[in-house]
Amino acid sequence: MPRETRRWRIGGQVQGVGFRPFVYREASARGLAGYVQNRSGEVLIEAGGPAGALDDLLDRLLHHAPPLARPRLIETDTIAPTPDRDFVIRPSAADDAPRIHLPPDYFTCDDCLAELADPGARRHRYPFINCTQCGPRYTLIRALPYDRPNTAMADFALCPACRVEYENPADRRFHAQPLACPDCGPTLTYREAGGDITGNEAALAACVQALRAGKVVAAKGIGGYHLLCDACNATAVARLRARKHRPHKPLAVLFPWAGEDGLAVLHRHAAPDAAEAAALTGPERPIVLVTLTPGHGLAPDIAPGLAEVGAMLPYSPLHHLLAADHGGPLVATSANRSGEPVLTDAEAVEQRLATVADAFLHHDRPILRPADDSVCRVIAGRPRRLRLGRGLAPLALDLPRPVACPTLAVGGHMKNTIALAWEDRLVVSPHIGELDSPRALAVFEQVIDDLCALYHVNPEQLVHDAHPDYASTRWARARAAARGLPTLAVHHHHAHAALLAAEHPQVARWLVFTWDGTGLGEDGHIQGGEALLGRPGAWQRVASLRPFRLPGGDRAGREPWRAAAALAWECGREWEPPEVDAALACAAWQRGLNTPTSTAVGRLFDACASLAGVLQQASHEAQGPMAWEALAAGHARTPATSLPLAIDAAGLLRIDWEPLVDLVQDNRLPLAQRSARMHDTLAETLVATARRLRTEHGAFAVGLSGGVFLNRRLSEGALARLHDEGFTAFLPEVVPYNDAGLCMGQVMEAAGREG
Repeated sequence: MPRETRRWRIGGQVQGVGFRPFVYREASARGLAGYVQNRSGEVLIEAGGPAGALDDLLDRLLHHAPPLARPRLIETDTIAPTPDRDFVIRPSAADDAPRIHLPPDYFTCDDCLAELADPGARRHRYPFINCTQCGPRYTLIRALPYDRPNTAMADFALCPACRVEYENPADRRFHAQPLACPDCGPTLTYREAGGDITGNEAALAACVQALRAGKVVAAKGIGGYHLLCDACNATAVARLRARKHRPHKPLAVLFPWAGEDGLAVLHRHAAPDAAEAAALTGPERPIVLVTLTPGHGLAPDIAPGLAEVGAMLPYSPLHHLLAADHGGPLVATSANRSGEPVLTDAEAVEQRLATVADAFLHHDRPILRPADDSVCRVIAGRPRRLRLGRGLAPLALDLPRPVACPTLAVGGHMKNTIALAWEDRLVVSPHIGELDSPRALAVFEQVIDDLCALYHVNPEQLVHDAHPDYASTRWARARAAARGLPTLAVHHHHAHAALLAAEHPQVARWLVFTWDGTGLGEDGHIQGGEALLGRPGAWQRVASLRPFRLPGGDRAGREPWRAAAALAWECGREWEPPEVDAALACAAWQRGLNTPTSTAVGRLFDACASLAGVLQQASHEAQGPMAWEALAAGHARTPATSLPLAIDAAGLLRIDWEPLVDLVQDNRLPLAQRSARMHDTLAETLVATARRLRTEHGAFAVGLSGGVFLNRRLSEGALARLHDEGFTAFLPEVVPYNDAGLCMGQVMEAAGREG
């Protein structure tokens, strides 16, 4: 058989995932000579031998790679014969033009879990066990190439036993950069008022004892600290809520891994469907919203007024040990101040949460940058991402076409993420949060600087939201002015619409419904109930909700009675919110003082919750809409007709919300039926709007984007009706379509304007 030597350049997700030892084993098994080498973001392979064996090797590398690898063949050449007699792994090298793929943090693999539970194993019950297929990545990488000296593990010298594993290409821990064991790796310390307990088993035992006693413990994980308490202990949960000043916002719950599918404990409290179970057990290990069962046994105020709980399974060895030793569900909420990035530093945690936590479980492996938990909700049978974090981000995507220059998009003010785009690549950062505090702004800037440095990208253009008062907008303008760079302002809902184009580049013409709670429109008013026709860079606003004036402006987001009053007063009705003195607000509204015009469907949901008597004051964002949706859970599809549609003087198709005011206040109907009918009426109205616009403007694909479409009943109802009417319709899957995905939409909008 003829012999030859080939050189392959392979990119994609091939570093930090055990790809080089996999190449080594596969090439050696075929008797090939040559080498594999890490470059900056790619792997270079030269292999010599029979042509058939080389063909077989390439097929294995591309189609049977380790589970976490995502290899992509970039270049292939036939070259002069290699002088190598064996196949080796060469030391890493840097390229002049790196194509870096920064791996996210991974869950604990099955092999490490088995070893964790094996009393005869050297790493039995070691809280930091990992291999090339699992463990932290993004949160401990200082620089690339991804080698141990470039990580937070650089100061942990490998013991002789770990060194043997690290240097053996046949071992699953070959070049596992976070590699450690009880003799040479990180160690736990439990700290309470009485003093410190250092040592893995002793610290774990003290922590579990505290949790069983109803205490709140701040425990350090992979991307930050969690606040933990017994999820079945109503007193402990109430104590956590009171101390954190979080009276109603749902709390995430960590369930022990148990049974064949890992879900045995979860099934005692909740009823995940097949898609939710798949998301829970997938490699990202996100928080997934699942339906609580009657008599679920969790503390009653885990998720007040809601039918769902944010459930997650252990993803690190420490979480596995804590959950298993405790023997039941644990509240596991981010250790932070409301809206801020999760805390990562022991001193900061003890200082900022001294009045919240009774005790602290620290470890000495540094976290270089925060990564909160990812969150998703299954809608229309598929997981939709609400928050990108640990396990998912940084999220690397291919752009439909290259951008004209390296671009930094800084997202919005709420649920902030940033995006970096260059050539045909896009990277979305992990969740940062609300940019309302100095710490949030510091992490925002750190993430930008880190991603630019790690990916070797110097932005030549900054893209931001059109709202001049967003902290991200102010930062972008200041950075651009300091460095002499151009900026581009993108309207909020144009970004919501444009992100769909990245997922579906085959669509040439869109009608995108962008429904959310707020966002500055091109007319200078607050929007959030729009229908945009066209494509990124060329949107035409063709439909919108009937406008109304919000008394108190932004305060309406936390005081649903203000949105209710706006609707009632707008259509000439007397209405006073219970337990609220609205006289001053009414007087200001009548005089047009601090009453900005809004078309936001999010505020319409607030108004319905208030008018129906469900909620007048909210303690967290979207509390009213969430409670209103929960009322309709499980209620059958109701008879519904479209809200009135009419063309206004400017030629815009307006959706008239007025009939909903009577519907939600109709006390002859049970609350659940009113909620269900309101949802179904909006879904019917969306389809009627699309139908009418198709008649006037011709064919298009329909997109749904904006935080309102995280409402499952509304989105599933709209999608089903759209498909029944023959529309091609899409709901984003890859990135969040609330404000956490604005940065990607900003990139797509900027690219669209270039074309």
